[in-house]
Amino acid sequence: MITHLKGKLIEKNPTYLVIDVNGVGYLLNISLNTFSELPDEEAVFLYTYLSVKEDSHTLFGFISKIEREIFKLLISVSGVGPSIARTMLSSMTTDEIQQAIASGDVAVIQSVKGIGAKTAQRVLIDLKDKISKTYAIDEVSVSVSNTNKNEALTALEVLGFNKKLSEKVIDKILQKDKTLSVEGIIKTALKNL
Repeated sequence: MITHLKGKLIEKNPTYLVIDVNGVGYLLNISLNTFSELPDEEAVFLYTYLSVKEDSHTLFGFISKIEREIFKLLISVSGVGPSIARTMLSSMTTDEIQQAIASGDVAVIQSVKGIGAKTAQRVLIDLKDKISKTYAIDEVSVSVSNTNKNEALTALEVLGFNKKLSEKVIDKILQKDKTLSVEGIIKTALKNL
């Protein structure tokens, strides 16, 4: 899978853009959020997702990893395809989507063009646990703290500590301070293990 592209911005439209990467032009379908946050510079970096179907290969571009992760979660729901997921990311921010799913707000999800009542309920049922486990509402630092947590957990495992015990200790540490670096988490965890 193509995970990201870094290159020269050739063409920019609200629904797609073209990036030249070493002489190869890539057409990326994008959301309006990505379009609005895209810098006006020639050099761009976008995270990508390649949708493979029987009759097409479609590349989607995202300004942030969190937007790509939300997109992947949305298309994992039966009845939500890449175009509906892109429409949802165009109508709402990633925070608004997470907030709506975590709070079970069917009306907000259903307000997106192409999503009916049944699909909206399916989105909430399928993604509520995943969203609440992976992302905390109103906390931008969550993806960073999750990455730091995973790295610290791996390091403690390599050092020979029990994974479940280490995870409990790290969770307690991160509840107190989510801004700790990987090193800070490991040092604090070693004192508590």
